[in-house]
Amino acid sequence: MGAETAQRPSEAGHDDVEAVLRASRALLGIVASSLSNALESVSLPQFRVLVVLASCGPTPIGALAGKLGSVPSTFSRFLDRMEEAELVERQPSPDSRREVLVALRPKGAAIVQEATERRRAAIAEILQRAGAGELAIIVEGLGAFSVAAGEPAPETLIVLGL
Repeated sequence: MGAETAQRPSEAGHDDVEAVLRASRALLGIVASSLSNALESVSLPQFRVLVVLASCGPTPIGALAGKLGSVPSTFSRFLDRMEEAELVERQPSPDSRREVLVALRPKGAAIVQEATERRRAAIAEILQRAGAGELAIIVEGLGAFSVAAGEPAPETLIVLGL
């Protein structure tokens, strides 16, 4: 494809958007299936908190609320319920005596780990159906999409398989 016919990312057309929408539906199906067990014990907002903590590690309450688009005062009460369920714990910050961190507890980590493993297995099964050339295109394309979407690189994530 010549430079004059190549689309720039800002010029993505209808067909491009539709192709990504189809892929997103497939991925959403995988995500929904992988969460079925987790959502028996936690709500979706609680699961989001667990995933953020699994990927970021202990996080100040205000920063965690901000990442999730929540108001810190309301979020604190929400965390109370998660703490009572032994999913997370508050701990003092080693950097500031005034700051309180929220950390994942083993029960919360196990919920994220199980959902991640279910998702990983479903994705692996689908990728095994792709030919070698298709697989390279899928991986390259999704990698580029992840970068464009601002997803953190795998080396920045905590080793929980996220």
